[in-house]
Amino acid sequence: MIDAKILIIDDNKSVLSALEILLQFEFRDIRTISNPNQITSYPNLKEVDIVLLDMNFSAGVNTGNEGLFWLRELRKKAPQTSVIMMTAYGAVDLAVKALKEGASDFILKPWNNDKLLATVKSAYELRKSKKQVTELKRKESHLKQVINQNKNYIIGNSKALNSVLKLVSKVAKTDVNVLITGENGTGKELIARELHKLSSRCNEVFISVDMGSISENLFESELFGHVKGSFTDAKEDRAGKFEAANGGTLFLDEIGNLSLQAQAKLLSAIQNRTIVRVGSNRPVPVDIRLICATNEDLDKMVVEGLFREDLLYRINTIRIEVPALRERDQDILVLADFYLRKFASKYGKNGLRINQAAQEKLMAYKWPGNIRELLHTIERAVILSEGNVLKPDDFLLSNKTAMATHVNGPATLEEMEQVMIERALEQNGGNYSAAAEQLGISRQTLYNKLKKIGK
Repeated sequence: MIDAKILIIDDNKSVLSALEILLQFEFRDIRTISNPNQITSYPNLKEVDIVLLDMNFSAGVNTGNEGLFWLRELRKKAPQTSVIMMTAYGAVDLAVKALKEGASDFILKPWNNDKLLATVKSAYELRKSKKQVTELKRKESHLKQVINQNKNYIIGNSKALNSVLKLVSKVAKTDVNVLITGENGTGKELIARELHKLSSRCNEVFISVDMGSISENLFESELFGHVKGSFTDAKEDRAGKFEAANGGTLFLDEIGNLSLQAQAKLLSAIQNRTIVRVGSNRPVPVDIRLICATNEDLDKMVVEGLFREDLLYRINTIRIEVPALRERDQDILVLADFYLRKFASKYGKNGLRINQAAQEKLMAYKWPGNIRELLHTIERAVILSEGNVLKPDDFLLSNKTAMATHVNGPATLEEMEQVMIERALEQNGGNYSAAAEQLGISRQTLYNKLKKIGK
C-alpha cells in the first residue's frame, strides 16, 4: 500500500467509482469530486500527490480546453502535484499540449488497468522526486547561509584600510579575477569574503582553499574531484572545490605555494572554465568568481621561473594589496580594544581595560605577525591577567634579540631556523597552520622541519 493522496476529478460518476475501486488497493487515500469548480476551494490541495483530471466536462464538448484550463489552475495552486489527464477523445496534438502545460502523463478512456496503475505509480515517483528536489534546495539555501556567515569583521578606519575597502567596493560588482597580496596575518581572507559579500554572488557559497596544505598527489582530487575507483582510496564519486563553488566564489589562498605542474592544471581549468574529475573524461563546466591570495612576490617568482607568467596574468586582473598593521597605526588600538572585549567575554573577565602605558607599548611595536599576532597577544594577556587593568608587562611582545640563542657566539642557520619556528608556534598559540603562514611556508613543510629537529 503506497502512502499517497490521490484526487480524481471527472463528471462521470461511474468513472469515479471504477477508478476509486481500482486504486484503493494500491494507494492509501483516494478522494473524488465530480465538479472541477470545487478545485479552487479544495482543502489542502498542495498535499495531494496525484490528480487524475478529465479533459471535458460539458456535454457535447471534446476539445479538451476545459481540462487544460483546470490543469493551469492546478499548476498555480499546487505546482508540485503530478497531474494525469484523462479523455475519451484521443489526439496526439492534444496530449502534447497537455504535457507542455505541465501534465505528467495522459490516459485514454477506456483504460487498461495495468497500464493505468503503472502510469499512476510513475506519477507518484515524479511527485516524490519534486518534493525531494524542493527539500534539497531548501537545505542547500540554508547551508549556504550557514557557510557564508562571517563572524570576523574588518575593523579599523585608517586611511590605508579605507583605500583598500574603496577598491573592494568597486571591484566586487564585477566578476573579474582578483589577486590579494600582503604579509601573513594582514587579513587577506577577510578581504576576499568582503568581495564575495558585496558581489552579485553573495547568496551563493564562498569556498576557501589553503593551497599550501594540499599535497601534490591530492591536488587534482581536491580541486577537480574524482570518480569512484580512480585511485586506491576513491571509494565513491566526489566533487572537488571548483564544483562545490559553482555559482559562487572560489578563494585560493597561498597560490604561490603551487608547483609548476599544479599551476599548469589550474591554468587550464581557469582558462576553459571546465574541470575534469580524476578518472573521468567528461568535462564539467563551472561558473565561479576566482579570488587568489599570496604573501609571495609573484612577479619575482615569474622572473626566477617559479611561477607561470600566463597564470599570473589570469589571476591578476585586479590586484589588491592589504596593508601591514604597522601601516595602519591608528587602527592598532581599535583592534586591540575589539579583541580585548571579545576575549574578556569568552574567558569571563569582563571589565578589563588597557592602561595608557600599555597602549603606548602596543603602538610602538612593529607587529611583524600583523593582526594575527595582535590577536594572540591580546588573548594571552586576557588569559594571564590577574587584575582589571592590563599593564605593559602583561603584553609579551617578540624581541629580535631573542632570535640569537647563543649570546657568546654566532648561531648556526639551523639553530636560527629552530628559534624562528618555536617563536612562531608560541606567538600563534601552537596553531601549526597559523605558524606556517607566519613563517611563509606550507604546513607540510613546517611538519617536516619539526620532525627534523625532533619536535
